[in-house]
Amino acid sequence: MAAGRVSAQLLDDVRNYLDVTWPDCELDRKLSQMIASGMGYLDRLLGSSADYAADGQPRTLLFEYVRYARDGAMDIFENNYGALLLAMQNDKAVERYAQKTHKT
Repeated sequence: MAAGRVSAQLLDDVRNYLDVTWPDCELDRKLSQMIASGMGYLDRLLGSSADYAADGQPRTLLFEYVRYARDGAMDIFENNYGALLLAMQNDKAVERYAQKTHKT
């Protein structure tokens, strides 16, 4: 997943979430890579691309993914957020089902 996929606005939002208030190009590069990795991870769980610009569960989980990655705690991310990850997957499955049944 390329860091170029990360919009400047999303990077700014993540920086704000993490309380990063100082300029740091190297940190921005690392955060962009973490964001792109998190987006790829969450998109795989969903089976499609999520909208990370809009408020909602995918955005919240992405921000938490980056926070855990930055803190070197990825080994406990799924344990701590498993219920929310499952809820996000279920919401997406219900959305797909509703779209499928309304087409027929």
